[in-house]
Amino acid sequence: MSKVDFIAELTWRGMLHDIVPGTQDLLKKESVSGYIGFDPTADSLGIGHLAQIMTLLHFQKAGHTPIVLIGGATGMVGDPSGKKEERNLLDADTLNHNVACIKDQLSKFLDFKQPSNAAVMVNNYDWFKDYKFLDFIRDVGKHITISYMLAKDSVQKRLEAGMSFTEFSYQLVQGYDFYWLRTNMNVKLQMGGSDQWGNIVTGTEFIRRKSGLDAYALTTKLITKADGSKFGKSESGNIWLDASKTSPYQFYQFWLRCADEDAISFIKIFTLLSQKDIEEMILKHQNAPHERLLQHALAQDITRRVHGEDALNKAKMATKVLFGKSTIEDLSFLDEKTLESAFEKHNHFSISSSLIKEGILIQDLLAIHTPILASKGEAKRMIKNNGISIKKEKITMEDDCINTQHLLHNKYLFVQKGKEFYLISAQ
Repeated sequence: MSKVDFIAELTWRGMLHDIVPGTQDLLKKESVSGYIGFDPTADSLGIGHLAQIMTLLHFQKAGHTPIVLIGGATGMVGDPSGKKEERNLLDADTLNHNVACIKDQLSKFLDFKQPSNAAVMVNNYDWFKDYKFLDFIRDVGKHITISYMLAKDSVQKRLEAGMSFTEFSYQLVQGYDFYWLRTNMNVKLQMGGSDQWGNIVTGTEFIRRKSGLDAYALTTKLITKADGSKFGKSESGNIWLDASKTSPYQFYQFWLRCADEDAISFIKIFTLLSQKDIEEMILKHQNAPHERLLQHALAQDITRRVHGEDALNKAKMATKVLFGKSTIEDLSFLDEKTLESAFEKHNHFSISSSLIKEGILIQDLLAIHTPILASKGEAKRMIKNNGISIKKEKITMEDDCINTQHLLHNKYLFVQKGKEFYLISAQ
């Protein structure tokens, strides 16, 4: 059996929330298959899914077999848990596309080739696609009472606002998933976030009533931020695992900017660092919080795992260029995608490429063709005080002409005004 106690690991990391009695004893005495479901409501997972992905990672490291259930069928229904209103249902083509994308992302985290306990991915559409409605309500519905289903928090919170039968039936559909996996693949454990507790124990109850088999469950805590804001969101929206939706630089910056209190909990939840190493890092961080040791370690570890070493290095270099001491060589290391992602939401302007080809006075560039400075007079003062740089080189004369030799990647002007940075695209 494994050298790692899975429950103990989740506990010290502050992840464990609820657990069905007997689960810990089961995991200690035998290698178990356990699953977590992911509904394909988008073509990328977000960092809101990371806690569950990390749960499966720890499960596999403890010697157990992680089962990833992609909800190709349940995604057509919609889980009401934690929702204030019913979500839009997706068509089959969209769902199939989303499933394919999620499969690709999850393969970065879990080992699907491990000889002894390889991760397995299943899609509940495979066992629901030919299941007729009348057969389902006869085989499944008769085992779970209306009063049992109404008692669930996910249902109670929605009754006043209204809940469709489609959503109300979700716990039966999820319960049948567990039953199918238990009887066909000997999957004894279902895991998920704490908001899934009601749906999960419906599954254990259905298995007990229909087959008499044992079934177990545990949930992890929902991740919250110390300031009360929603985890997984930034000012620009969701933080995705897909680089085309959230760039590696933006992803890296999200973790780098987290509060000290959050960093202490996040580094336990979202990395595989040992308890000893994390405790040592927390102590060093508390002795010198201004160095943000935890945030740097957290951002590097997660960005490397999600986006790879090369993307991490570019994200770190962009951070160095914008917030630290850097050189023209550092700036030249950044590719166009990284540059644009660093300036996606602010300090990014466009001018006609013909102006650069013809040559433009620096004061006109800053005060007329962009809003970087309010007037030519202010531009002259800033230049005189060595406050303006182009491509990391100081501008020393107010009548200096900016031309194509100042361009980065033959397209961008990288401007520094004091401690502020600007990106100007020549289009």
